[in-house]
Amino acid sequence: MRNLWTIARREYKLYFISPVAYVVAFLFLLVIGYFFFSEVTTAVAYSMYYPTAPGVEILISPMVTLILFTMPALTMRLVAEENRTGTMELLLTAPVKDWELVVGKWMGSFLFALTLLAATFIYPIVLNFLVDPGIDQGLVFSGYLGLILMTGSLLAVGVAISALFSNQVAAFFVSLALVLAVWIIRPAASATGTGSDVLSYLNLVDHFLTFYRGTIDLSDVVYYLSLTTLGLVLGTVFVEIRRWR
Repeated sequence: MRNLWTIARREYKLYFISPVAYVVAFLFLLVIGYFFFSEVTTAVAYSMYYPTAPGVEILISPMVTLILFTMPALTMRLVAEENRTGTMELLLTAPVKDWELVVGKWMGSFLFALTLLAATFIYPIVLNFLVDPGIDQGLVFSGYLGLILMTGSLLAVGVAISALFSNQVAAFFVSLALVLAVWIIRPAASATGTGSDVLSYLNLVDHFLTFYRGTIDLSDVVYYLSLTTLGLVLGTVFVEIRRWR
């Protein structure tokens, strides 16, 4: 357990000296701030025509899309950089287990992503003061819980992909392509049967819809936790394969 926290702390601190992480954080917070300001000012300007007050949905909806596109950028260097610089060989000879290396790096990226999500929490607070009698607190909780689960699963997949490459750019585009694939995958409107059910279950964003509506479905929680576990297991396998080359 000590090795896990050591690796996680190291990776977390590295994000604060990485220009890519700063660019990702800046763009993430800038876009979220723009959407929030735009939606709130529009709602105020047209309040006499549209009496419904804005809810936390104006914040959560764009965050889902941003997370899908930014998480691959946060994970692309985690293992690929070690492979490129040759420090992976040193890590593999250290008294650190393969799964500790993978999980530790995932934890570091997850903590940084949680920092970004925590920074956006100011918007629900502001919105709660602007709306009378306040926004739905249950929707805020379920929405952020869904965002956290989705973020963790995408980071785990990104770590696994990063372990396959020595080039960060290649790791980024492969991770992004895989994320987009599970985002847009869905059966045809006329499709029925087991294959259709499988495709529906694999869709990443569909599992977020229940959180978006303010409810928590155990099957959706299991989906994200299973995807996280699968990503970490595959990442460990890829590191072990490199060890025995």
